[in-house]
Amino acid sequence: MNIQTLTDRIKNDDILNNLASFFSNKIYLVGGSVRDALMGKDFYDRDLIVTDMDAREFSLNVAEFFDGVFVPLDDENKIYRVVLGDKKNYFDITNPVEGSLEQDILRRDLTINAIAVDIRTGEIPDFCAGNVEDLNNKIIKGVREENFTDDTLRILRIFRFYSILGFEIVPELLEYAKKYSKLLENPAKERVEYELMKLFDGEYAHLALLKMDECGILEMFFPFVKELKQVPPNLHHHLDLFYHSIETVRQVGILFKNSSNDVKEHMEKVDFGGFSRIAHLRLASFMHDIGKFSTWTIEEDTGRHRFIKHEDVGAKMCVPLLKSLCFSNKQIEYISYIIKKHMYPTAVVSSPELSEKVMLRYVRKSEDNAIDNILIAQADRLSARGPEITDDIVEENITGLNKLLEFYLNSRETLKPLPKLLDGNEIMKIFNIKPSPKLGEIIKALNEAQISGDVETKEDAINFINTIL
Repeated sequence: MNIQTLTDRIKNDDILNNLASFFSNKIYLVGGSVRDALMGKDFYDRDLIVTDMDAREFSLNVAEFFDGVFVPLDDENKIYRVVLGDKKNYFDITNPVEGSLEQDILRRDLTINAIAVDIRTGEIPDFCAGNVEDLNNKIIKGVREENFTDDTLRILRIFRFYSILGFEIVPELLEYAKKYSKLLENPAKERVEYELMKLFDGEYAHLALLKMDECGILEMFFPFVKELKQVPPNLHHHLDLFYHSIETVRQVGILFKNSSNDVKEHMEKVDFGGFSRIAHLRLASFMHDIGKFSTWTIEEDTGRHRFIKHEDVGAKMCVPLLKSLCFSNKQIEYISYIIKKHMYPTAVVSSPELSEKVMLRYVRKSEDNAIDNILIAQADRLSARGPEITDDIVEENITGLNKLLEFYLNSRETLKPLPKLLDGNEIMKIFNIKPSPKLGEIIKALNEAQISGDVETKEDAINFINTIL
């Protein structure tokens, strides 16, 4: 993480080289692009500041030169995007605030994001030198206190970058977060959702959640935290429910990091909400037990803690909360499903005989979420090590879940969709049934029987329906 690394990255970047060769004006690479370049990371978004030419005119010229698409993001503040032909690389281009590069840098959130470099000479201005040092020292520090009141969402960005990078947050910055936490009620919920999902996409999400809690911020977005903290450790859990939830997030991350390429590829997919499955699974892991407080009972004779149907309650509880944070329907559907089914894989592998038929039923019922469900089940098991949970219990559970995962990975390519043996109209005609809730129950039961492998032909389907009428 040094200046030579940055210089080499710019020299080896064909896109920046073409830009520097064709355009003679002063162009600076700034912000996250520089941070990632200094850290040796790949980047596809190049944030540029031009100091001696109108940003709109420059952007139009860049779009023409690269045969890209010009997108005006904010005409008033002169912020423009040029998307290149591969639709992967793009420029965000603007003029400096108040016409001064230094003033522009001083108005940014964190010092690690407040670095500029001349793309032609590789020179970093003197006023950025200290910021480069913070990056080298792996420190998250604010540029100026007032910047966090100018845009209070920057408070959340503290924890987002902590989650992604794992750098140390200086005490002064945590004090800013505490001092201005109430102002986080002001930003648009869509912006909040974006920052939260970026946070859950980070390797250190569990630590970021603890830091947010330390600053009194976590309950603002996740009110259920107050209830989680009231459920103490018990015979199955060595941690209280809050720390169990945090530990489950951590274990999901460890399992993902150590997983096979097939699992990684699946969990890195962006199937909904603009973020990876692993980011959504970490969030679901944090929320997986939110139904426990309202279902919590203690048996008088044994003192045993019970949370009957907490997964069903939690699946319903998450919906209004996520809606209030402007999560999409598909995101909510996924998170609710994971909460509802987080114990399902363990129930499967606890069967007296873990046969192919039993595992196939799991695969068909879980479909695209089969891997996700197994990961959260493993993480949940590893996060609950109370007095009654022996090492043998944990090992047996994890081994069974790994067997289930292997079965899914080996069978998913050859698994054919279930055939539609009888549709609703045929059922009504054959059995003289009218449209009614009863018809819906029959269709659902027939589907379950097909998933279980008990019904394979049209004749089987007719015989099965006869048995339940």
